[in-house]
This record gives sequence, C-alpha cells and structure tokens, in this order.
Amino acid sequence: MASINPFPNDPDRSAIWTMLVERDIAAFVAADWSMVDGDFVKEGFLGINGKKSGNPDDWRISFPTLEAYRDDWIRQARESQKLDYAEDVLAGIHRATSLTEIEINGDIAIAHKKFDGEIKLTDGGKDTLNWQTLYFCRKVEGVWKLTGFAGYLPYPMGSAASS
Repeated sequence: MASINPFPNDPDRSAIWTMLVERDIAAFVAADWSMVDGDFVKEGFLGINGKKSGNPDDWRISFPTLEAYRDDWIRQARESQKLDYAEDVLAGIHRATSLTEIEINGDIAIAHKKFDGEIKLTDGGKDTLNWQTLYFCRKVEGVWKLTGFAGYLPYPMGSAASS
C-alpha cells in the first residue's frame, strides 16, 4: 500500500511529495533509474552523505555529481533486491517513510524526508530504515526538480544512529 499524499490541496508541495515519495520509492524497488532521471537538475548537483552522524564534521561530499549519486542509488537498489523480504517491500518502504515538512521560498524548497521503520525478512531478520534526508529543490520551467541533498543523517537528529 502506498502512502497518502499529505498535500492534496497544495500543488507545489504535492508535486515535491510525489517526486520524493511515490516516484522515488517505486523506482528504487524496481531498481529503475529512468523513472527518476528527469527529477534532477544535473548541472551543479551535490549530495552530502551524513554517515548517520549528528556531527557535521563527519559529513562527506560522497556525490559530487549526479552520475556518482545515480551509480550508488542503483547499487543500493540492486542490493535491496537481493534481500529475501517476508513482506511487500514497496509497502514496507512506504510505511517507514514520512515527508510532511516542506519549506518553500519562491522557487526554492527544502523537503524533510524521514525513514523510520523495519521490513521483515524471511529468515526472521529485518531490514532497518532509520535516517533522514534534506532534499534541496528548485522549480525549473514550472516543474520541481532536485538540486542536491544532505542525506543519511541520524533520525532523530541529535542522536547517532547505528548503521
């Protein structure tokens, strides 16, 4: 079961939510980058890896280009596909995902996406999702696009999450 868009009467926030939750999760589960490739501003893209540390001194520019992020995103999606889930992974990721805070200032936005949940594995284990990401967006020719992010931050912030 997919999440319900919490912004049905706000076209800008609704579009950002659809891009970052509905489309991103579907693409990740399918390991199909082409589903999200058009959601990015390629020029100047920057992805920061917070390494689940609350100390910004530990954060790194792990994705200096969109291509670097794409390659890691595809790697992670394929690794996820190798796990033997005991439940529907699409529903599990939706259950663990929250995006209710989106600040918009003109044609710039910051979206606060949080992951906090578990997906059961057939061996009795679990795939734990516990981090948050700040996505930086810009409206380009009337369409919201991603310009970068600071991700893999601890959730809640102020705590050091285990990997």
